[in-house]
Amino acid sequence: MSERNLTLLTDFYELTMMQGYFREEEKNVNVIFDMFYRRNPDDNGFAVCCGLEQLIELIENFHFSEEDIEYLASLKIFDADFLDYLREFRFTGDIYAIPEGNVMFPREPVVKVKAPIMQAQLIETALLNIINHQSLIATKASRVVHAAKGDGVMEFGLRRAQGPDAGIYGARAAVIAGCVGTSNVLAGQMFDIPVLGTHAHSWIMSFENEIDAFRAYARIYPDNCLLLIDTYDTLRSGLPNAIQVFRELREAGITPKKYGIRMDSGDLAYLSKQVKKAFDEAGFPDPVISASNDLDENLIASLKAQGATINSWGVGTNLITSKDTPAFGGVYKLAAIEDRKTGKMIPKIKISENSEKVTNPGDKVIYRIYGNDTGKIVADLIALADEVYDINEDLLLFDPIEPWKKTLLTAGTYTMKPLMIPVFKDGVCVYRDRPTVRELQKICAADIATLWEESTRLVNPHEVHVDLSKPLYDLKQELLDRYHKV
Repeated sequence: MSERNLTLLTDFYELTMMQGYFREEEKNVNVIFDMFYRRNPDDNGFAVCCGLEQLIELIENFHFSEEDIEYLASLKIFDADFLDYLREFRFTGDIYAIPEGNVMFPREPVVKVKAPIMQAQLIETALLNIINHQSLIATKASRVVHAAKGDGVMEFGLRRAQGPDAGIYGARAAVIAGCVGTSNVLAGQMFDIPVLGTHAHSWIMSFENEIDAFRAYARIYPDNCLLLIDTYDTLRSGLPNAIQVFRELREAGITPKKYGIRMDSGDLAYLSKQVKKAFDEAGFPDPVISASNDLDENLIASLKAQGATINSWGVGTNLITSKDTPAFGGVYKLAAIEDRKTGKMIPKIKISENSEKVTNPGDKVIYRIYGNDTGKIVADLIALADEVYDINEDLLLFDPIEPWKKTLLTAGTYTMKPLMIPVFKDGVCVYRDRPTVRELQKICAADIATLWEESTRLVNPHEVHVDLSKPLYDLKQELLDRYHKV
């Protein structure tokens, strides 16, 4: 992405509004926008934040080329002086974000942008496109990895992804969320992540018979030999032929570092048990038994419950497209606007007939609260940026929807950490020591481990509470009363 200029990756109305602010110069004041989402994908208990690296690349390369200016001029809607302004345009604001690999919850800011409104509006669409997509795939992948219960999960959905970028950055997100590798070679090169794969049915079919295909593959790749056994007949042909080839390797004094089979069809629970039994009887106690075939977290969980002996999972279409929930639903809403006379930020609120769509006003931060006795997440607290907390004092939490539901954390029983980090300051990236994808994978696993088991289950997970501080709650109620006077 850093080699591409994606400045025009925006909705047209962002540019028409931008020209409007350019004409109404007094309106181009500093503002605060929050990107957040309202529901976890797949009714999950959490989401995984992903895409920040690509957002940084976007902002650092944000400029209008002469080709862009020529195209915009051809639309006959933008004035010459505005186009001249765009030639010198750069992002000069501040951005704060939840770091990649961290778990996050509905209604809390994922990204906060503080900038002149022209700039803040212009980056909206691309910001949402990047964070929504990668967070969606990372969350889906985390569910699949959870269902596999420690078995390796390989992402191999490139051919079913919605285009090259979805395949590339979807693979990145999947590995961050715990997949052991990807079939996508370009993603492997770009992000230094493991690339994995065996062979297709066409390899078997291109030979006169199955065992010759197996022998040829084993001769070329003796150290890492996984054979696809369901081209003709899994149990009567593929399995005995595979075992015969592994016997021949053993007799030749070759001990593969990894050996086994892959199945892409049939009753995977039954077949895997027969495969394991046959390998055990042949003196091969630890084969890789890999399965694919339109898998997702629910099918993997079912196969596990049936006692399947599969220990490696290839997941494609349902992961890379997040088939059950194909959109993340993150939104970008104005939270505050600067008063030119005082320089103070005036909180703004969006009101809706749907209470879920009423926004939280003002300049906000997020605190993650952990119990000292367990190290687990107790709740997230959204507070105003100027609030100060002391873990040596009692902390009262309450549900912002049902405020009579309260929890008192006594001093010394909890810890708090700010969740959002500064990413850009005055247009300059200040988040320099950014983790690699492999490092992000470890960060993600460690962060998921701070969730209670009840919050990670696939069905009906326990909801982690996202509370509002008392000052923020009071501010929200004040604005609701102000705008809804009877």
